Amino acid sequence: MSRNYRLLVKNAKQVVLICNNGEKFMTKHEILNLCVIENGSIVIGSDGLITAVGHAETIRDQFAGATFDKVIDATGMCVLPGLVDAHTHPVWAGDRVHEFAMKLAGASYMDVHRAGGGIHFTVEHTRAAGPPELLSSLSSRLLRMQRAGTTLVECKSGYGLDLHTELKMLQVIEEARNTLPINISSTYCGAHAVPKGKTVEEATEDILQVQLPRLKQQMSAGTLRVDNIDVFCEEGVFDLSSTRRILQAGKDLGLNINFHGDELHPMNSAQLGAELGALAISHLEEVTDQGIAAMATARTAAVLLPTTAYILRLPQPRARDMLEAGVIVALGSDFNPNAYCCSMPIVMHLACVNMRMSMPEALAAATINAAYALGCSHTHGSLEVNKHGDLLVLNTTRWEHLIYQLGGHQELIRYVIIKGNIVVDNDTTLDL
Repeated sequence: MSRNYRLLVKNAKQVVLICNNGEKFMTKHEILNLCVIENGSIVIGSDGLITAVGHAETIRDQFAGATFDKVIDATGMCVLPGLVDAHTHPVWAGDRVHEFAMKLAGASYMDVHRAGGGIHFTVEHTRAAGPPELLSSLSSRLLRMQRAGTTLVECKSGYGLDLHTELKMLQVIEEARNTLPINISSTYCGAHAVPKGKTVEEATEDILQVQLPRLKQQMSAGTLRVDNIDVFCEEGVFDLSSTRRILQAGKDLGLNINFHGDELHPMNSAQLGAELGALAISHLEEVTDQGIAAMATARTAAVLLPTTAYILRLPQPRARDMLEAGVIVALGSDFNPNAYCCSMPIVMHLACVNMRMSMPEALAAATINAAYALGCSHTHGSLEVNKHGDLLVLNTTRWEHLIYQLGGHQELIRYVIIKGNIVVDNDTTLDL
């Protein structure tokens, strides 16, 4: 009886597996041995999972007589895992391009915030927007990320700050998850800012007594899937005590702790996250040595966001210190109205140049480690048997070009594949 498979990608110059022993994450020492097969092929089954990956001759012999719905001859090309964006805010209405001019003129993030801009500006517009409008803009942003090679993305709420709008945002994320091929990890971020007219204590009580109970109700009923809980732990926003209470309540609901910490001021967020068993902490521009050590011990991932530090002219996150200390370093785009970047290849480039990461470190941070930060590294982040068949085929003989060529990913990415289905076919040949 002949066997049928969804996809064969054959004869690739390089197949970048990232790892091949079921690792859930990679620290600095392990990244030195990034797993790459020269002249390789990969088979994806009818269930969308990887059936086999290995040397081209081995795969050819093993699958002699098999049939494939689609065959890609990747001669002279590279195959690597789909990229994972571990931190985004993609559901919002309202345009904040005017704030970019303010920041270029010297205004800080908190200056813009105090002037009525920033998160509160977006909250006002997002509250007024209907679900169809929010879904339409979210879908176009996710498709743009997909074209840049992202196949798994974390999506936060957080521009509602009240029960109705936060649920509206989470429902829009759920709808996108059900209608688009891109994989989504959903994050409740009701503690993104303190709503106007409320104190920190009042906002905290609203989240604990009103928002989280309703979230629990919808999750239990199966009408909403939420994976993570997030809080913006910062001076003038949510203090350490409020952050602890909200994160612990989310953990009690079964949500992964994955929050903003130590961005503008050293708040000891890293130590708090390590103590609570956080899966990940984002930003960390102002993390202390003690915080780094605590995260390394707790296996709490650091989701670093080079676009934010770049746009806000903040100190760069201490990626090298974290890597040397054994912290699991991941990357995210921080896509939001304040940092409008959809491209993980650009994020990796900035991580290498501004945060002094090596290219293998940046790639691991945007694949297996970003998947770990979302609790998905058992299914995503590397090209291993029984993981999702999510991969990129690049028009180049070396994978490093995806990072090296700043802004060149549109020409480099030939195919984006999710669960064995081609979702982007970027044929760059011209009829001249």
